[in-house]
Amino acid sequence: MNIEELRDFCLSLPAVEEKFPFDQNTLVFYIAGKMFCLSNINEFESINIKCNPEIAIELREKFQAVLPGYHMNKKHWNTIKVNEDVKDDLIKQWIKDSYNLVILTLPKSKRPDLI
Repeated sequence: MNIEELRDFCLSLPAVEEKFPFDQNTLVFYIAGKMFCLSNINEFESINIKCNPEIAIELREKFQAVLPGYHMNKKHWNTIKVNEDVKDDLIKQWIKDSYNLVILTLPKSKRPDLI
């Protein structure tokens, strides 16, 4: 996976916005103003995504490329090293899971029709 593939995939999800809130290097994807995925665009080595806390621990134990969220709440975020021991299709599924986790925290009036 490269940064263009990540960007295309994230923007293919309903109602997603992209911004650079922290600096010119960190691309963040939002649904209804809440982050669900972010990555450094210049040094595309990993992505940060939200994860169910119980599943986050399981994934960290199963995959070397899955680490506690770098600069994030380590209970709710994982850092995934791209192009290591996790296939792109699985990373895309985890991005969708992150997106859906964020949607479930939104008031029903702000949720997109598709989950």
